[in-house]
Amino acid sequence: MSKHILIIDDDSRNIFALQAVLKAKKFSCLCSTSAAQGLSLLRSGEPVGIILMDIMMPDMDGYEAISAIRSNNKFAAVPIIAVTAQAMAGDRDKCLRAGANGYISKPVNIDQLLILINEHLKEE
Repeated sequence: MSKHILIIDDDSRNIFALQAVLKAKKFSCLCSTSAAQGLSLLRSGEPVGIILMDIMMPDMDGYEAISAIRSNNKFAAVPIIAVTAQAMAGDRDKCLRAGANGYISKPVNIDQLLILINEHLKEE
């Protein structure tokens, strides 16, 4: 089980909050403020056990980033949890159809997020 988490979110405050909580739980975090930068981190060979993906980002949104990750056989099996402020009916299903393994809405319930992370890391 790789406790390395890649956080991709265009809001540095969200990254800071998630990273603080996850580090306290003994996870190692890589952080990216854009989908393109996150994809570069993946390609760099850094170990990543799971990805927390913001959906609403400029330039390349989370849906496009998930598609790009899933199209690369090397990363196709890495679990992705959509972390988004989009909490309307159908948004969860849209994220899952795009290739995310899980979904959590903002503001993030940390206990729920940790359950999701641990469920997906156990499946490796």
